[in-house]
Amino acid sequence: MTEEINFIIDSAKESMNGSVAHLEKEFLNIRAGKASPQMLGSVFVDYYGAQTALSQVANVVAADARTLTVTPWEKAMLQPIEKAIMIANLGLNPMNNGDNIIISIPALTEDRRKELVKQAKAEAEDAKVGVRNARKDANNDIKKEEKNGTSEDICKTAEESVQKITDSYIKKIEEVLAVKEAEIMKV
Repeated sequence: MTEEINFIIDSAKESMNGSVAHLEKEFLNIRAGKASPQMLGSVFVDYYGAQTALSQVANVVAADARTLTVTPWEKAMLQPIEKAIMIANLGLNPMNNGDNIIISIPALTEDRRKELVKQAKAEAEDAKVGVRNARKDANNDIKKEEKNGTSEDICKTAEESVQKITDSYIKKIEEVLAVKEAEIMKV
């Protein structure tokens, strides 16, 4: 295959890999009943007028399987952090004890678990769309190469190669989803 075709295939792989990596990152935000500092990854605090990630203004640790402890580096940040966690609408109830913010993670109900599975499936579908878009872009680029003089056989082989890569990434997304689904549904 030509250098251009190999570049197109590598670019498609890279893009598909990005879709899977993004999915795995999104799955960290979907809690499965166990306390994890990543649960607060989407929380931004008003830090002297600038929206700053919680991890930049406080230490977040999982004290045990059901409790998160947020220790701000500045005492003055207790109120803003507590407010930011409430605003983030994560279904968590922060308690300020004057030194730390303690968050008890409620046990998941069956309905909540089903909601989280739906959310996980939606994220997985988004990742599949990203993979399919990468395939479409690669196939369009391959067709352009064919118009620019690359042989039809090479282009056909390249398209088949892109399809095999697409199938493998879709399968990988399905596997990641199955693991997350099992994790969420485990009581």
